[in-house]
Amino acid sequence: MPIADTIAYWRYRLVPDHIVGEILAKRWIDNAIPFTILVTVLAGFGYAMPDFLSLGSMTALTRQLGEFGIVVIAMTIVMLAGGIDLSVGSVLALANITALAMLNLFQLPVGLAFTITLAVGATVGLVNGLLIGYLRLRAFLTTLVTLIIVRSIVDMLLLKYAVQISAGFVDSAVWDFIGDGKIAQVPFSFVLFLVIAIVVHLVFSRTRPGWHLMAVGGSRRSAHNVGIHVRRTVCLTYVISGTLAALAGFLFAARLGGAGSDVGIGLEITVLTAAVLGGNSLGGGRGSAAKAVLGAITVMIIINGLVRVGAGSGANSLILGLILLAAVAIDVRWLKNRHKVLAKVYVSPAFRSLPAPPGTERGSSSPYALNDRLRDVSLIGLNQVDGPEDVILDENDHIYTGTRTGDIVRFFAPDYTRQEVFAHVGGRPLGMAFARDGALICCIGGMGLYRIGMDRQIAKLTDETNRTPFSIIDDARLRLADDLDIAPDGRIFFSEATTRYEMHEWPVDGLESRGNGRIICYDPRTNTTRTVLRNLTFPNGICMTHDGESFLFAETWSCSVSRYYFGGPRAGTVETVIPDLPGHPDNINRSSDGTYWLALVGVRTPSMDLALKMPGFRRRMARRVAPDEWLFPNINTGCIVRFDESGRILDVLWDLGGKNHPMITSMREHRGHLYIGGISNNRIGRLSLAGADPNWTGPQSYWGSK
Repeated sequence: MPIADTIAYWRYRLVPDHIVGEILAKRWIDNAIPFTILVTVLAGFGYAMPDFLSLGSMTALTRQLGEFGIVVIAMTIVMLAGGIDLSVGSVLALANITALAMLNLFQLPVGLAFTITLAVGATVGLVNGLLIGYLRLRAFLTTLVTLIIVRSIVDMLLLKYAVQISAGFVDSAVWDFIGDGKIAQVPFSFVLFLVIAIVVHLVFSRTRPGWHLMAVGGSRRSAHNVGIHVRRTVCLTYVISGTLAALAGFLFAARLGGAGSDVGIGLEITVLTAAVLGGNSLGGGRGSAAKAVLGAITVMIIINGLVRVGAGSGANSLILGLILLAAVAIDVRWLKNRHKVLAKVYVSPAFRSLPAPPGTERGSSSPYALNDRLRDVSLIGLNQVDGPEDVILDENDHIYTGTRTGDIVRFFAPDYTRQEVFAHVGGRPLGMAFARDGALICCIGGMGLYRIGMDRQIAKLTDETNRTPFSIIDDARLRLADDLDIAPDGRIFFSEATTRYEMHEWPVDGLESRGNGRIICYDPRTNTTRTVLRNLTFPNGICMTHDGESFLFAETWSCSVSRYYFGGPRAGTVETVIPDLPGHPDNINRSSDGTYWLALVGVRTPSMDLALKMPGFRRRMARRVAPDEWLFPNINTGCIVRFDESGRILDVLWDLGGKNHPMITSMREHRGHLYIGGISNNRIGRLSLAGADPNWTGPQSYWGSK
């Protein structure tokens, strides 16, 4: 290998460029900015004031943070549904005076006073919810009016009852614990705040109401179209917001025991700043309880730090206003440009140097010499089937194939002029195999491994496997289950072509040519799934060898066929069978004479082979050129290869004009004929094989005569 190629090989092998894109694709990356801000704020005030991070200072901070954080969560819930609640400060003040009045004036038990206080906050929230959710009034203006009205009520109550409230005294251990108690040396209000945050997180991420709320915030029209009660959901968010703000007001009353005219003034701006600074979107549909917690902690530290350095109230408001402005700008710009940034860095081509392709010149001594043996095959289902990626025949000679529309179609023997939808699986049916009991096992792109019984009942076998250690992306879910075969003991080995891209993005994986694929084993005896081979370059066709201890598999972008031993003395080892195919291999299936058929989905080109050695060029191509104009293999020339277990090429069938079968993805021998499928074709081919066993079938080869 030339020195330049060697350097490029080790550079792209040792520097994992793809990790950057995978990190940016994670949902938790949205928390990186607020977390960085939090760490910076802590470090700054900790450096400026050596005692800022002392135990006493943190205890006092968490006592205030509990009440403030609950209100931030209340605001976050409303924001996630696409709204805003400017009345939270006034509701907190109303709840404060309500709690004190119930205890000091009416001498009610703490529990009853607590219930009434929450009911007052919920009532204000219900008024907001009815006006905004059901009457469709503007959230900003509606809650602004509610803020003014509730603040007026608080001022009137203060004029009438402030003296009596201040003169009262609540003799209750429960009240004292709520205001000044600790759990494991942590203030009760802060513990309550964390519990509420955890509950809200679980609701958002694990329950249907939480999913509905996020859907409403993302797009109310779409949420309505799928049957979600949008108005009710919006109304409930304001009820919850009012209730949580009242809870914070009750905690505030227990801690300070007084009612002043300045309680809650300006709180709505501070809370909004915290919610947005934490990463919750003002537009709705994007955010979390964790973001609310981060924002609340950051803003409370800033306020506490500014007070301790002697900044006036005006300076506090100015700084918080600037922070809110910056947070909104970051939110808007990040939301707008995140996918653009991700598109530029996620596709990360690797260096790949393929062996020199074997010659294919017509009339040469090369085993791959060009011919026209596929030109005159007979056609089945012309213009009646869309994209038969794999074809398979049962003992009754009926043909089964998957289509682009999510159907498995059955063509009836003997003339195959009549067809029916055998099963509708929904996803994209790819590789298929018959089990011992006659059930059809199928890989479905984007869904996993499925079983279709002869009674046409569809059952999922598996859609996940064990996650790769230290993997950034969650590769436990199956993205592109491709082809499969069944071992004599019933275990199903199937390929997953790529773990980084979805079914419709398979050309991107080809551009990247990284080891994103794997081979997985599903054991029906234990209903377990595990990965047996990783870091394969688009593993595709799988075919059991006749020894019952190994299988052959194709790697499309490596232009090679290998053998994996899952049993016997060589168990766990891999050996290369064909290292230098002239094209990109797809499905592999057995032949009647003990050899194997292999489909070439595309033919190698000098330009593509050269581009594989130039990762930087392919990266720029992915960024600047439309996908339909990328360099790509020649997929307009069909080819089928027959080989033995040693890798010796025995026969080659070409369709040079690409008229019958361009982009061949599969072939099956059955009773002296070869049946041909292609994922981009609109027909199934049938070719008579001279000298082939007219009685041989695939099911008999695997399971014997029945």
